[in-house]
Amino acid sequence: MFGLFLLLCWWLITVQEGVESWMLPSPAEFATRLVSSLSSTALWQALWVTLKEAALGSLCGAVIALPMAYLIYKSKVFSAAVEPFLGATQAIPAIALAPLLVLWVGYGTSAIVALCTLMVFFPILVSTTVGLRHLDVDVMEAARLDGASGLTLLLHMEIPLALPSILAGLRNGFTLSVTGAVVGEMVMGGAGLGTVLTIQRNSLDTSGMFVTISLLCVMAMTVYSLIYTVERKSKLVNTSRR
Repeated sequence: MFGLFLLLCWWLITVQEGVESWMLPSPAEFATRLVSSLSSTALWQALWVTLKEAALGSLCGAVIALPMAYLIYKSKVFSAAVEPFLGATQAIPAIALAPLLVLWVGYGTSAIVALCTLMVFFPILVSTTVGLRHLDVDVMEAARLDGASGLTLLLHMEIPLALPSILAGLRNGFTLSVTGAVVGEMVMGGAGLGTVLTIQRNSLDTSGMFVTISLLCVMAMTVYSLIYTVERKSKLVNTSRR
């Protein structure tokens, strides 16, 4: 219903107020451009490039953040030494590091993936750390009394019980990674949807920009929903275990 309301408002603004299409295309113009754009192989290739960059950034961020979160959870010394610096790094916008990444890594995919990694690292780290720190004390103690420890405790108790929090971090991280990929392409070059947006912006192709932004939203929402579904199932499994 809310979507229909927004669509109606959009139509009223463009039709009743006489807004020019280069400022805000009508729903009909958007639909026409969407249909024609979906038949373009180049657009699908650009979508795949952005998706790949965002996925690689999320993967790299997770590979770094998950072990660090576990160390923070296990070691008070490591936690006290690292956490203040991690908080301080959030005062620096990751996007502001793009020019430095160009100097260090160069233009193209590697720099964009590095930017995505920086953007997703902190959300995954925080969510995972919170999940591990809020494990059920009684359940963990019972597992230790049964002889579980070390790798066994990690694989069979700590990870499964903290999985909803880990997935929540990955879910939010991927959304940020899409943003990082698009901004990275606009700043550092590339062949994804960020580059397409730049070209459309420079040519005042507002309808095309609407289409490209819509595809980005659909991509992010699809992955977000898939991870959220897995997250809900993991919560149900944990509830049944208790």
